[in-house]
Amino acid sequence: SPCRFYLHPEMSKDLVGTHPPGAHSLVAVSVGYFLEDFVDMLCNQKLHQSWELLFHHSVVIICFGIAVLLHQYVGFALVALLVEINSIFLHLRQILLMANLVHTTCYRLNSLINLGTYVVFRIATLAWMTRWLFLNRHNVPPATYAVGTVGMAIMTPMNIILFFRLLRSDFFK
Repeated sequence: SPCRFYLHPEMSKDLVGTHPPGAHSLVAVSVGYFLEDFVDMLCNQKLHQSWELLFHHSVVIICFGIAVLLHQYVGFALVALLVEINSIFLHLRQILLMANLVHTTCYRLNSLINLGTYVVFRIATLAWMTRWLFLNRHNVPPATYAVGTVGMAIMTPMNIILFFRLLRSDFFK
């Protein structure tokens, strides 16, 4: 995603109607991934263990689905996909926990990288997206603005809460 902004600088000015070749497909595939993961969690996890992720996935599926169906806001969805860079380290953390490798250098290093990428790719990206949405509210139809605002209002607190849970779990046990 960062490369797309470098290779297609016009997208930084228009996240509504402009997107590079392949971006629409990337967002569509992402919808498919989130749908598959949603169904997998419904089938294989207890609801009390996964309700937050199911809620998160529902919001993403709706927002990305709108971008895919309307062929608009694909650039905005690409920005949102920056958040998923941190998912690499969140998933690695989960694998290390399952492998009982909590007291290893690898886990500690991943914890540091996880928190760093969390701040940069989750919190900063969501803040930037919220700011963009607010600054461009006059160019966004009311219904789309409402969906985007609700999406940001859900995702931002969820991610801040998860950040403090990670901080407490990995650094303040």
